[in-house]
Parts: sequence; C-alpha cells; structure tokens
Amino acid sequence: MFYIKRNAQGEIVMLSKEPSPECNDTVAGDSPEVFAFLAGQAGGASQFIASDLAFVRVVEDLLEVLLAKGVLSFTDLPPAAQSKVMERKSLRAKNDINLISDDGGVI
Repeated sequence: MFYIKRNAQGEIVMLSKEPSPECNDTVAGDSPEVFAFLAGQAGGASQFIASDLAFVRVVEDLLEVLLAKGVLSFTDLPPAAQSKVMERKSLRAKNDINLISDDGGVI
C-alpha cells in the first residue's frame, strides 16, 4: 500500500511509503494508477514499464492455455498466485475481455 496525494483532477501527483500531511490517501501497490504515475516519473524507463505490462498479458494467455490443456492444474499454483489469477479473471469478465476466442484460438 502507498500513500498518495491527488490533484484536482484526481490524478496521483505524489507517492510515499509513509503517511504524511500531504499524502494521506491510500492506494494498493499494484494499482494501475501507481504504475501510470511511476511510468510518468521514470522518463526513459517508461518503455520498460510499458513492455512489462504488455508481457503480463502474454503470461496470462500462456497460463490460460496451460490450464485449458491440462498441462498445469490451478491448484498447483501457490494460494497468492491463485488469488491474483482469479482477480484478473474477474476483471476481464467485468470488462468482457476474453483470453481465448470463440473458435478456440488464442487472442
């Protein structure tokens, strides 16, 4: 969890590990808002962050294929990983984003 300060538009303008008079709102450390803020602050490193975020999609798709083919069992994953996978599946379902197309091909 991070402590943040937002501007009038609700964007993160300051990030801290500790609460302060300026940073008294909180946000999860893996929030997309945190990544966006850090990408904006990182300058040249933002390409690496963007690449990492895109690569996460590749890993998600790979995991989905391995699970679908029975190569890997969901229960083989550690509980923390299971929780994150379920959270991502829930987010994708809410936003109608699927990993595997209707014809069985990987998107």
